[in-house]
Amino acid sequence: MPEYKGVLTTEDRLWAGSFDHISIKVVGTDGESKRKTLPHFLSYPDSDFEIEVDRSIGKLVLIELQKSSGILLPQDSWYPAKVELKSPEGKTFYFPIHRWITDDEVHQFREATACLVVDDTDPLAIHSRTEELKLRKEQYCWNIYLAGLPQCMKIDNVHTLPDEVRFSFTKEVEFGFTNLQGLIELKLDGLADCKEQWTSIDDIGKVFRHKQTALSEYVQQNWMKDSLFGYQFLNGVNPMVIRRCSVLPENFPVTDQMVFLDGGKSLAEEMQNGNIFLCDYKLLDGLKANEVNGKQQYLMAPLVLLHKTPKKDQLMPIAIQLKQEPSKDNPIFFPTDSEYDWLLAKMFVRSADFQVHQLNSHLLRTHLLAEVFSVSILRNLPMVHPLYKLLVPNTRYTLQINFLARELLISDGGFFNKFTASGGEPMQKILQKANSSITYTSLCVRDDIKERGLESVPHYYYRDDAFQIWDIINRFVQGVLGYYYKDDSDVQRDTELQTWVLEIFEHGFLSRPESGMPQRLNTVAELVKFITMVIFTCSAQHGAVNNGQFDYGSWMPNTPATLQRPPPTTKGTSDLSSLLETLPDVNATVHGMAIMYLLSKPSSDFVPFGHYPEEYFSEIVPRQQMHLFKGELGLLNSKIEARNLGLKIPYTFLDPALMENSVAI
Repeated sequence: MPEYKGVLTTEDRLWAGSFDHISIKVVGTDGESKRKTLPHFLSYPDSDFEIEVDRSIGKLVLIELQKSSGILLPQDSWYPAKVELKSPEGKTFYFPIHRWITDDEVHQFREATACLVVDDTDPLAIHSRTEELKLRKEQYCWNIYLAGLPQCMKIDNVHTLPDEVRFSFTKEVEFGFTNLQGLIELKLDGLADCKEQWTSIDDIGKVFRHKQTALSEYVQQNWMKDSLFGYQFLNGVNPMVIRRCSVLPENFPVTDQMVFLDGGKSLAEEMQNGNIFLCDYKLLDGLKANEVNGKQQYLMAPLVLLHKTPKKDQLMPIAIQLKQEPSKDNPIFFPTDSEYDWLLAKMFVRSADFQVHQLNSHLLRTHLLAEVFSVSILRNLPMVHPLYKLLVPNTRYTLQINFLARELLISDGGFFNKFTASGGEPMQKILQKANSSITYTSLCVRDDIKERGLESVPHYYYRDDAFQIWDIINRFVQGVLGYYYKDDSDVQRDTELQTWVLEIFEHGFLSRPESGMPQRLNTVAELVKFITMVIFTCSAQHGAVNNGQFDYGSWMPNTPATLQRPPPTTKGTSDLSSLLETLPDVNATVHGMAIMYLLSKPSSDFVPFGHYPEEYFSEIVPRQQMHLFKGELGLLNSKIEARNLGLKIPYTFLDPALMENSVAI
């Protein structure tokens, strides 16, 4: 009798094996096998088996796997990786799985060859494809967390998440996502409930001892310097606010008589030469800040003017206005003002930047958008679709990490509401206002940098590395998708792709045509750019705004999450005591340090960008493209490491070796 020889591989991870009975059935275009029970393989990553058939069953379409426990025994979870089958004719078929099976239902898995919906002509394959998406749309439902924000997945609690998107056992154990865990690791738990004010900068230094990095120590030593203040707008954790200034805003009345520019030229000349830059935090305008420890906090909406110096090409702040509307009690601060006037002005800017970074650049533009991309993928693209195979690695852990963020960080009792100036109602308004202004071009890094006029700014390592990563992703996507989409008509006829894109527009961008977000894609070029944006957002952009949080934010005076006195309205009245009274209380400080530590700490099952431990593609072309992609990223890693050897402050946040494949933390 004809015989299929198979190998069933269980994933190499903790608790992946099973004591349960496993059965398999093979289905082809011309028939199917009988269901066969396999021997127990708990201790064996690879389990060999044979399946006899009465006659050839044709080209293999799918397999059915079923796990069943014995009588009166509880269900045992199992994580199969793949099945390989060799036909009697000698052809090998691959069936990727890569997911938990926890019940006794029959689960179907398609043969690995990627296939667009228009090319899936076998009735059995079409039925399997349809049923898979029907089930997915029942599992992955949209939910409105807050009106005006991108929608999220409807989840009652973390245990109701489908097993395929849950943390691994390793990640679950390592990542408690609680303030207490971070406080204990930083040895700060004894200060968690201390509502006293800081009495000296040295006292802050005494608790800033554990888990320090070379960069966090540098920040502690140099946080008062204008050079570090300016540098962070380019290469800190929020390089997204700065833009070139060719005309001063009407509400920022800085004149030549007010500022001193290194090089002796006028403000108008330097604007014309492209050497003046603006950071405008109008997103925060009109908000009443939160209360922390029962005390009113203060949140400004500053404007910052910076000058690129002619000798060192450094960005140096030359003027700061802390409120949007000029008035007598809203002075413009300059480096020539008293030490504490100028230092306090910079601290209010850094606090404003914390709010905009965390809520807009980080939470909204990476976490929440990554969830939109992920939910739409899981609802609209079956496993056999090439886009599912390409993109699903970039969704790893995103749904669970976002659920935890909503439950423990931005909930009523979470860190943001308890210890930041933007907690509570201000947070909601900031997110809603920010979401209403997101555009497609702002998510495409080359377009964004051009729009902000920053193409030629020196020492802008975020831009330099982001451009290279964008281009590497773009070539990779073009190489993979060009194999499946031969011309524009293939894009236009792919109804699953079009539904995926439309749901992103409707549920992520709330059907705002002014966002410029595509509602459908018509050409291969449009598809390649869109997929490049999705991958870049879920990996590189998240790395850029996430990975340096502890480096720049653990020294609280550099990045205060809240400030509890209003800024000076008259110059010459500030001193050290007024600065200390403005800083957040001890408990707010240490909770902030703990959160930034947790959010910057990769887990031991971290998957570097461009690594694909789970094999979804079987065709030679996409597998070759993945190999080339990984090689290009390796070369970029070497270039970045070599460049950083000559930098006082190495820029590592977009080093592919240190970036994760997905929004997983």
